[in-house]
Amino acid sequence: MCYGAFQVDFDVGSYPMRLFIFAFACGVAFLQVQGELPGTGLMAGLAALALAGIFMSTGRQRAFGQLSPILGAFCCVLLGFVWAGFLAQQRLADQLPVAWETKDIQLTGVIASLPQRFERGERFEFDVESVHTPAATVPGRIMLSWYHAWDDLDDTELAQEGSVARAVRPGERWRFTVRLKRPHGNANPHAFDYEAWLLERNIRATGSIRLSGDMQRQDDFVLRPGYVVERLRDILRNRFLSTLPDGAYLGVLIALTVGDQRAIPNAQWTIFSRTGITHLVSISGLHVTMVAALFALLINWLWRRSERLLLWLPAQQAAVAAAWLAALVYALLAGFEVPAQRTLYMLSVVALALCSGRNLGVSRTLLLALLVVLVLDPWAVLATGFWLSFGAVALLLFVGSARLGEARGWRATFARWGATQWAVTVGSLPLLLLFFQQFSLVSPLANALAIPFVSFVITPLALIFAVLPWPPLLYLDHWLLAQLMTLLEWLADWPMWQQAAPPLWATLLAIAGVSWLLLPRGFPARWLGLCLLMPALFWPPPRPAFGEVWVDVLDVGQGLAVVVRTVRHTLLYDSGPLYSADANAGQRVVVPYLRAIGVGQLDTIFISHRDKDHAGGLTAVQAAVPAGRLLSSITGLGGELCSAGQNWEWDGVHFSVLHPQSADYLIKTKKSNNMSCVLKIGSESGDVLLTADIEAADEQALLARSPALLRSAVLLVPHHGSKSSSTPEFIAAVGAHQVVFAAGYRNSFRHPRPEVLERYAASHQWRTDQQGAAHIVLAAGVAEVTAWRNERRRYWYGQ
Repeated sequence: MCYGAFQVDFDVGSYPMRLFIFAFACGVAFLQVQGELPGTGLMAGLAALALAGIFMSTGRQRAFGQLSPILGAFCCVLLGFVWAGFLAQQRLADQLPVAWETKDIQLTGVIASLPQRFERGERFEFDVESVHTPAATVPGRIMLSWYHAWDDLDDTELAQEGSVARAVRPGERWRFTVRLKRPHGNANPHAFDYEAWLLERNIRATGSIRLSGDMQRQDDFVLRPGYVVERLRDILRNRFLSTLPDGAYLGVLIALTVGDQRAIPNAQWTIFSRTGITHLVSISGLHVTMVAALFALLINWLWRRSERLLLWLPAQQAAVAAAWLAALVYALLAGFEVPAQRTLYMLSVVALALCSGRNLGVSRTLLLALLVVLVLDPWAVLATGFWLSFGAVALLLFVGSARLGEARGWRATFARWGATQWAVTVGSLPLLLLFFQQFSLVSPLANALAIPFVSFVITPLALIFAVLPWPPLLYLDHWLLAQLMTLLEWLADWPMWQQAAPPLWATLLAIAGVSWLLLPRGFPARWLGLCLLMPALFWPPPRPAFGEVWVDVLDVGQGLAVVVRTVRHTLLYDSGPLYSADANAGQRVVVPYLRAIGVGQLDTIFISHRDKDHAGGLTAVQAAVPAGRLLSSITGLGGELCSAGQNWEWDGVHFSVLHPQSADYLIKTKKSNNMSCVLKIGSESGDVLLTADIEAADEQALLARSPALLRSAVLLVPHHGSKSSSTPEFIAAVGAHQVVFAAGYRNSFRHPRPEVLERYAASHQWRTDQQGAAHIVLAAGVAEVTAWRNERRRYWYGQ
């Protein structure tokens, strides 16, 4: 019945399919690290060359003899490169013109995703159908934020059917007036690339809805397959919220059912991270496989009860079809992320193989799933989940294929389960160190307990409730999850391994070491695998030499966070902005960066003043990284008050506080900006002046007290480039050759102001909103500045 649909020769001896798919994936990945896309003509030529080479190397004659597989693999690399480049060109062509950024645009479209509520509104993807503003051009899919006046409403009230507070639902057609920006995110080393994430999801602009503009719901529902799935996800989420509004772990159950993780508090994410079970909270391949297996068993059992059904279609094929359909539905409900895609495509290959009577083998099945993922979504390689998902499955297949026989009995089953946990823990170590610079030491124990409980008890009960909304089912499920969380909270107090991010070569060496270590028992010298792991596990983080200093002005949006390093000491100057009640630059940018560069303890935290764009991340930093000293201008914060005249020296580098004076604390009418702590960092190679948000009056006070002390090679421009600062006299006294503007992209204050940029025309200007994090090096007698976007150029930056 299915045989004719799968007539392809997969004999590895005649056609090196696995090598070619791997080569294609390498080509796709290579395209994603390019700074610029190749031209259309070049890609067309490469495509023709690749197709000709593949034909000549795989035909019956094999024109290049024994070199044919090598030539074919090289041509597949070219083909993957060209395919990813062609799709990238098409996607980047759909963009918002620079001239239309932050301007009012009227448009009509459909809510295309499950709305995500945040502190003061909700955010959703929007399919644009028509643009009513003359001459305006808008991409086909955008992301909009709608800020509401929600003061006292909780999620349950917003979820109620017909509630006026809940503004939008998936599938509704609306007319809005919006202000849009081109895709942009903070750009820092070792950080999440938000622009790449938007590109993968084909979101080509972001913006907000103008409450004062045209706003009208035009249709309650637009019937399209994608909108049907999103509306169903919305209905199920609301069902959970209305049934158990006060459930402490309700967000986890919603995430396991419809893939919406936004309702999980940060404290619970911390527990999952410290116990190494974050993968269980998302709908992973394990969950999709479990659902497929349960449906396969049920349909197989029912099918065999009917002789007529057996004569029409064998029970095995009916069970396979039911399993595939169940996996498809569950993957769609999950939001169709990479782990769910990978599992669905693997099940598809297995289903076709069973229908055709062929046995493809596990490795070719995995590689075919890889091929389908990359053909449909070449940007998947940019996601951490892609590498962890395919890596974990490949690891399990590698370990499982080494077993020549299977013992029986509960002891053997327990031993196999322990061996699997050991393999997954050790095997995932290189990628966890590369991506997150940490791993949980209790992960094997936590996963051994949580995987079967979540997969075979918690998730099935949540899915049954989604289909049969009987409240006692949800109450029971939540109670069982609460018992598991009690255990996980205890395990989360155990220590974690944290270190600096290893270089790529050390990660690849560690992967080879893991593969060697997990070879079958009896293989000689397996201990050598541990030796190959050592560089990644104990890689010493780079530090400046004695007398040198590195200063990193992080890209935190409209705010400030600066990391200062000498050979043995680290100082944090400001902690970045508070984005919302649940998010700040401390947890999102500063702490991950400190971990990636190997800083486990700060010598000093220096908070310039109390404004939220400078002190908003302090609590998160203090909770994650211990500090020996706290300096600030904030009375009541604790620590010491900064005051002009404070000096200290670290490793041949001198630190001086220039502002405010002690007497300034007695003037209660002073604004927060006027109390900004000014810090000068000096070495034999030059000086860096950090000025926070001082204004013109403070600049004049500094000039009156000690103009000679202001002279510096590099200046962090006061107040993000506001017109209230940077007087000509101050600029002349500093005399900086290099200046850094720390500002947010298209911020509402319009920092840095054009007139201020003009005042610094004689200096080399660096902007975090355009070039990302700035890295300042005072060494070898010179002061050098580089920017992250310039050093790590990607073709989607600024697009």
